[in-house]
Amino acid sequence: MRTEDFCYELPEELIAQDPLPDRSASRLMVLGKNTGEIEHRTFTDITEYLHSGDCMVINDTKVIPARLIGARIGTDAKIEVLLLKRKSDHVWETLVKPGKKARIGTRISFGEGKLIGEVIDIVEEGSRLIRFEYEGIFEEILDELGQMPLPPYIKHQLKDNDRYQTVYAKNPGSAAAPTAGLHFTPELLKEIENQGVDIAHVTLHVGLGTFRPVKVDDVEDHHMHSEFYRIEESEAKKINQAKESGHKVICVGTTSCRTVESAADENGRLRECSGWTDIFIYPGYQFKVLDELITNFHLPASTLIMLVSALAGRENILNAYEVAVQERYRFFSFGDAMLIH
Repeated sequence: MRTEDFCYELPEELIAQDPLPDRSASRLMVLGKNTGEIEHRTFTDITEYLHSGDCMVINDTKVIPARLIGARIGTDAKIEVLLLKRKSDHVWETLVKPGKKARIGTRISFGEGKLIGEVIDIVEEGSRLIRFEYEGIFEEILDELGQMPLPPYIKHQLKDNDRYQTVYAKNPGSAAAPTAGLHFTPELLKEIENQGVDIAHVTLHVGLGTFRPVKVDDVEDHHMHSEFYRIEESEAKKINQAKESGHKVICVGTTSCRTVESAADENGRLRECSGWTDIFIYPGYQFKVLDELITNFHLPASTLIMLVSALAGRENILNAYEVAVQERYRFFSFGDAMLIH
């Protein structure tokens, strides 16, 4: 499989720059994973495809204000730091721009010295390990000094940071939002529960590997960044019960999908667990837990378009994306949604 097999043409004006005023007002493309048939609906119609006894899996991670703008101590040169992964209490794996100004030993001041970072190592793909010095509680300092880490293709300033969080976000740790969940409102979730659908919460802290294009020619040569996940016993039971009773497991977003597929045993059963996953799902993968997927429209040549192609077939997906372009769907994080069923 070649990476170029997962490319498609996307006019830049179809990349959604702002969230809609009403989260659930997005359009919904419904794609038959076996037939390739397409329906055009609105997101609130999702209730018509969910049934009593089904289990819908959501990722309750919370995006942290992970983008810090600082000054190099000694030169005052501007340096941007993006927190990717907490390695210990005071040490984070980060992306630093410009990287050439962040050699080992470089010290960076944020918020006029409220937070000091020192580069202590350079790791894979040029990421930096930074040890932070501060007084007080790191999360509170981050809330004060940090900015939301919007994807590079979003050029507009976000007016309300909560719009880059799901309404059910509660466990801080992500550098990017699980964006398929942005379409849900509390009212819509309540309506789904009232239908007799179980909602299972899992946590996967999304890293920036989500946005990185695949740079190798052969798909199988790509290496995924690892991300931390957790599943509680009560939530594993909900998912197992749906499978055992012959009902469907519908994952909201590729992150929920990757969590349950990483955690399942060979029989597709889940138990309470946590750990790190670098699972890479591409065509040929046999899903153990997931039956259906609610997702957004993904970047060309990304691991995410490969994941949805594993579920619905590459030709079906590329055809659906072509139709989405023709029908002027909105793409990526703040864009419209797709149900693969």
